Amino acid sequence: MDNTRDLCNEESDGDGRNNTCGTSSTSGGPSYRLFGRQSTVHQMMGGGKAADVILWKRQHVSLGVIVVATVAWLLFERSGLSFLAICSDVLLVLIVLLFLRSNYAVYRNKQLQSLPELVLSEEMVNNAAGSFRVKFNYALLMAHDITLGKDFRLFFKVVGCLWLLSVIGSVISFFTLAYIGIIVSITFPALYNKYQDHIDRFAGLVHQKISNNYKIVDENVISRIPRTLSRKKDS
Repeated sequence: MDNTRDLCNEESDGDGRNNTCGTSSTSGGPSYRLFGRQSTVHQMMGGGKAADVILWKRQHVSLGVIVVATVAWLLFERSGLSFLAICSDVLLVLIVLLFLRSNYAVYRNKQLQSLPELVLSEEMVNNAAGSFRVKFNYALLMAHDITLGKDFRLFFKVVGCLWLLSVIGSVISFFTLAYIGIIVSITFPALYNKYQDHIDRFAGLVHQKISNNYKIVDENVISRIPRTLSRKKDS
């Protein structure tokens, strides 16, 4: 009970107003939380400046992300130019402007502000490489299990996800999908942070129904697949 109150107190808005707690948590029973989170939404998003932008605590930056993403999507989808051509044109304009700016400052005897040096540290590269290695090894392990037929549930999940991606890719382009992902990531977390009690309550009901249906399918179909295959191998 005390932990629930602490969690509700931590999830306060920037104006100092606390979000209301769900009725299930006040009654003493365990409440369902989306994605099984045990911390605040801000902490789940990383708790830094990126979390502030995603949760619209910095409204100007969040609005700027949407505007930039919309302009980029219109350029890629409506202009008819390729991704390489647009990137080359943007870099060309940027380099020309910086070159003219520096030479104009020399001509007017003005002191330019020093640009920050962008240097990748060895620690940053090692951390990124270590994280990529772990995820890549996990993907290889999944592929190994699917190839050898060890995990049928994982096989059906991967096939379903790949089929869904194939259907989505045949309907919309990659840039449209990326644009939708950016808009969803910048709007849905903020809406969930504002209406999390209602969303968690509805998601709990949906999760319960899906779990009940999955148990029926698991008992009648999935759980029998390894047994039938093992019997055929033995015979």
